[in-house]
Amino acid sequence: MKSVAMEQESNPWESQAARFDLAAHKLNLDEGLWKVLRYPTREIILHIPVQMDDGHLEVFTGFRVQHSIARGPAKGGIRYSPDVTLDEVRALASWMTWKCAVVNIPFGGAKGGVICDPHRMSMGELERMTRRYTAELVEFIGPEKDVPAPDVNTNEQIMAWMMDTYSMHMRQTVTAVVTGKPINIGGSRGRREATGRGVLIVCEQAIKKLGLTREGSRVIVQGFGNVGSNAARLMAAKGYKVIGIDEVGGGLYNSNGIDMEALWEFRQKNSTIQGFSGAENVSPGELLTTDCEILIPAATENQITTRNVDRVKCKILAEGANGPTTAAADEVLAEKGVFVIPDILANAGGVTTSYFEWVQDRQGYFWREEVVNTQLEEIMVSAFDDVVRYAETHNVHNRIAAYMLAIDRVAYTIKQRGIYA
Repeated sequence: MKSVAMEQESNPWESQAARFDLAAHKLNLDEGLWKVLRYPTREIILHIPVQMDDGHLEVFTGFRVQHSIARGPAKGGIRYSPDVTLDEVRALASWMTWKCAVVNIPFGGAKGGVICDPHRMSMGELERMTRRYTAELVEFIGPEKDVPAPDVNTNEQIMAWMMDTYSMHMRQTVTAVVTGKPINIGGSRGRREATGRGVLIVCEQAIKKLGLTREGSRVIVQGFGNVGSNAARLMAAKGYKVIGIDEVGGGLYNSNGIDMEALWEFRQKNSTIQGFSGAENVSPGELLTTDCEILIPAATENQITTRNVDRVKCKILAEGANGPTTAAADEVLAEKGVFVIPDILANAGGVTTSYFEWVQDRQGYFWREEVVNTQLEEIMVSAFDDVVRYAETHNVHNRIAAYMLAIDRVAYTIKQRGIYA
């Protein structure tokens, strides 16, 4: 029985559904709307033939799940990974709906993925796979339908190929079909740092609320990809003491603080943080349970579970990744009094600035980086305040408050629009 429970805990779809059900129950949500919002609107499974460099044909399985388009076009990233599953993509699509609603931007939720190992593929193979994947989705995506973006193992180059493929089919350049593009073909200034900057903004609000200071706040970051590295560098620049960086291959720890710019340069040069002389090596996962004020899991799902949650020693848990904490671990964190900034709020800086990119593409007018960052801060601070107020009003912890707020907004829109029959 234990293995079944563990499996359910680690299934992101089950985790998302458990939180949704709890929030919907507390909202006293109409049963019909409950059914509408619990399941995705559309799930697409693709089998993508790709000619590999050695001449043989490989068939990759890809997904695109559109959870909701009630508040606007679907929005969500595309990940390339050997362990992508339909359940994972479903969960991430749902999270995107709630994330966009929490920050109150006019998007619904979607997510995509292809089962592959991009690290073992050449640029040519990746390009051919990306273009075929995009071509198969042409009738389902578009600036008014569904706007993809980068996610795990995808980047600006992948988005450029997607935009070009879609544009070739439309016989015109359509920059607004994807976000996270290079700046010279319709990308937004500030987009690359946006998710990490959003994490910084909500942490700033949290320390104010808890009466902490930047200088007295020790920070541990799990993951040193786009989100983790930018969050760590921006927080260090603001005066926080980043004492630990945790990665799959092993972590780094320095109780006096790690020089983040030196680590960043080392990583750029060596493609790894291993061997950096400014901190001591620690085994992977160890830092998740190390004493600190702010813990930022910014890697993948299911990092804080019933196996380790009782040993977590942070005051603030700011979820830079999607789904890093399982539903079963939530109650333990609440009992311990940890101030959780849930993923659908903490990492919403990325989709918010993606929204700005989409707006700029459609206007054909591009903003200065200061404007992007100022607008991002306004939206993130407002969303943080909304969630905390909701939590206090309804006497629930922040995650359920964020879900309740999001579900309430989406349900209200559906009621206003009505059901087409």
